[in-house]
Amino acid sequence: MNIKCVTRSRPGRLIAAVVLAVAVAFPLGVTGAASAATTLTVAQALAAQDGRTATVTGYVIGQPTATTTVLTSGFTADTAIAIADQAGETGTARMLYVQVTAAWRSTYGLLTNPSLRGRQVTATGTLTAYFSHGGLKNPTAMSLGGGTTPSPTPTPTPAPTGTAGPDAYYASAAGKTGPALRTALHGIIRVQTKLSYDQVWDALKDTDQDPANPANVVLLYSGRSQSKTSNGGGANDWNREHVWAKSHGGFGTATGPGTDVHHLRPEDVSVNSSRGNKDFDSGGGTVAEAPGCYTDADSFEPRDAVKGDVARMILYMAIRYEGDDGWPDLEPNDSVSNGSAPRLGRLSKLLAWNDQDPPDAFEKRRNQRIHERWQGNRNPFVDHPEWARSIWG
Repeated sequence: MNIKCVTRSRPGRLIAAVVLAVAVAFPLGVTGAASAATTLTVAQALAAQDGRTATVTGYVIGQPTATTTVLTSGFTADTAIAIADQAGETGTARMLYVQVTAAWRSTYGLLTNPSLRGRQVTATGTLTAYFSHGGLKNPTAMSLGGGTTPSPTPTPTPAPTGTAGPDAYYASAAGKTGPALRTALHGIIRVQTKLSYDQVWDALKDTDQDPANPANVVLLYSGRSQSKTSNGGGANDWNREHVWAKSHGGFGTATGPGTDVHHLRPEDVSVNSSRGNKDFDSGGGTVAEAPGCYTDADSFEPRDAVKGDVARMILYMAIRYEGDDGWPDLEPNDSVSNGSAPRLGRLSKLLAWNDQDPPDAFEKRRNQRIHERWQGNRNPFVDHPEWARSIWG
């Protein structure tokens, strides 16, 4: 990440009186109050990048100049500000990039107003990508201060399956089964903040942190605890494993399925290479540096402790990417000869692994961290593993 750190009358008369009262209470102008009835937190705005109009409150962190670059000094323009829920935020994935159009620059541009940094700002505009990053564009109102107090962001602790948090998230899927459940889940989880491939490094250091050693991450197939800082391309470094192999659909590492942290995990470079783009199945020879893993010419078997994790990541990708947002329609099948098709097997084995290895505390924490800190969406099969059989039988 490259961040330099490094606000009783006749009806006609009654309507006129109401309009006049509103105009007095909320005058328009460059410093006018945001008009939306509900004010979102930055986290909520990042999870709702769907073109809706919304009002968002956050602390000014600096001037965004690229997807992962926010200046906190030496400002070069008045055209954009980055805001966050915490005044001391340093992670760009948790910042909202707000466009500052000409009408607002004299008051909210950081080149002209460098003392604005650290102050709370409320802005109303369109929730859509800016600098290829979660953003708010074309503001119609901006004001200093918090406006209406936003709802608090989730407490950063894992929420057990069945608690009010996940249940509320899946409200529109309640009571559904089969194709109706699949459609409902897709509509829920497709609302997400999209990360760059560079941001994935930072995300994995958080989501896959070793609970026994916060300086380390746990490698998916190897099970080894390794320093967070030993990421890279060397023989004993760890890198970013695409559990849904990126060649199965050809999405590569472009922002989208190629950077979706729900299926990206840290893994030893050589073990990652051994898995390659193989489908998942049982059997084969042992994998060096990955006890309990096996591989042959066309398949890879993960160790028992993460078989269910692998299955649920694959099933998440199938529900999230249905071919309606410019990316391939991903779908598991019962083949291990899928080549570059947007398919991944073996489905019967994945469903068995999902039953055999239910979500543990590590996997549940990971799902929660992705939801609250990185992408704003969840893996429904971690919260409800029984939904896999409901959809795929």
